[in-house]
Amino acid sequence: MHRRDFLALPAALMSTAATGRRRQEPPADLTLRIAEISWELAPRRTIRTLSYNGALPGPLVRARAGRPFTVEVWNDHSQQDIVHWHGLHIPSDVDGAIEQGTPPVPPRSMRRYTFTPEPAGTRWYHSHIKAHRDLDKGTYTGQAGVMIVEGADAGGYDREEIIVLKEYGPFLRRNGPLDVEFRWFTINGKMAGAAAALRVKRGERVLFRIVNASATLHHRLALPGHEFRVIALDGNRVPVPRAVPVIDIAPGERVDATVDMVSAGIWWLGEARAAQRDAGMAIAVEYAGETGAPRWLPPRPFTWDYGLFGSKPPDRAPSETLTFAFKAKPDGHTWMINGKSYPDTDPIVVQEGRRYRWILDNQSADDHPVHLHRHTFEVLRVGDSRMSGIWKDVLNVPAWKQAEVEVTANHPGLSLFHCHQQFHMDMGFMTMMRYGG
Repeated sequence: MHRRDFLALPAALMSTAATGRRRQEPPADLTLRIAEISWELAPRRTIRTLSYNGALPGPLVRARAGRPFTVEVWNDHSQQDIVHWHGLHIPSDVDGAIEQGTPPVPPRSMRRYTFTPEPAGTRWYHSHIKAHRDLDKGTYTGQAGVMIVEGADAGGYDREEIIVLKEYGPFLRRNGPLDVEFRWFTINGKMAGAAAALRVKRGERVLFRIVNASATLHHRLALPGHEFRVIALDGNRVPVPRAVPVIDIAPGERVDATVDMVSAGIWWLGEARAAQRDAGMAIAVEYAGETGAPRWLPPRPFTWDYGLFGSKPPDRAPSETLTFAFKAKPDGHTWMINGKSYPDTDPIVVQEGRRYRWILDNQSADDHPVHLHRHTFEVLRVGDSRMSGIWKDVLNVPAWKQAEVEVTANHPGLSLFHCHQQFHMDMGFMTMMRYGG
């Protein structure tokens, strides 16, 4: 044996042992690979970004509610990363947040996670790495994908379309308050005109599963000549499905809506605001047999209100009421919950089985889409609008307004509560909910 072969033997044995262990494990239900790619948003508009499995968005994942699911995450990048399974009621150590105890995936390495996805509905997955001012990390990248947890499907539609809203080319605004802006806007990873049209037939009913995968921006989506019949918010069925001309959707939120195809032609499905639509956030919807360029017509005036889809307000007293005030420090970009910024924020201590009323008091000029990991809460009030039966995991609390939700402490373990606007989260808008003894 040559000396170089002898020196290589331990590494070879280790590699063989690792391969043997993997062979003894059942195959994963899903393999995700984090890697930097070049992606064409539109002709002559190519970017570099991190992605899952080489595509924007990542692969559409379907899993069965209540059935164990295993995913292998391979990290081909030079920095550690982690995948958050947004909207699932799963243990802290697999939910996908380092602060909760989920182990990240080291550079050039792999981790295997097993969990039982619940509840059924439209969920999604994305990076949960803090970015701070590094806009090549976290949700500023292309690391986002849709997960549909299948359960009892009410049906009532002919087919479904996945719509993922996302921007690219982030940069820090230099004039005015420090914030993030974007150069290019996309639907399903392509700018307007660069993707194949969504082809439909007159008389069809199409279910649109819409995900706002933006790092920071709220969006307003419209389809001229049609209305959206909202049937679920954040993947959870609403008590009163209702038709609306525009869908308002904050970062992290999902909306399921059916559309009856009753207005033949070729239309832009896109952002209602011209600046964002012109920057790329639109996709053509083409009826069979129609030709020509896509058309746009402005939607009728409309104010979004979660209460449109809810039942009458409940008449019940909570076990305990907690208040959380959100505001910025005098520097204008460091955020606080009850006067403190993460990691110095006070934890939210709850007792298993108890129901809590949370008053979310937005004392700032910014909207805040707040997200609670591993739990689904009931929305009772946003501003002056009262309701019940609206179950969500992200709630957009408007500027200078209050909202009320009820949280049932039914999933023990550490759970992050934070603003889903990445820049706000990274700048202190986060705390931990933990279960007391």
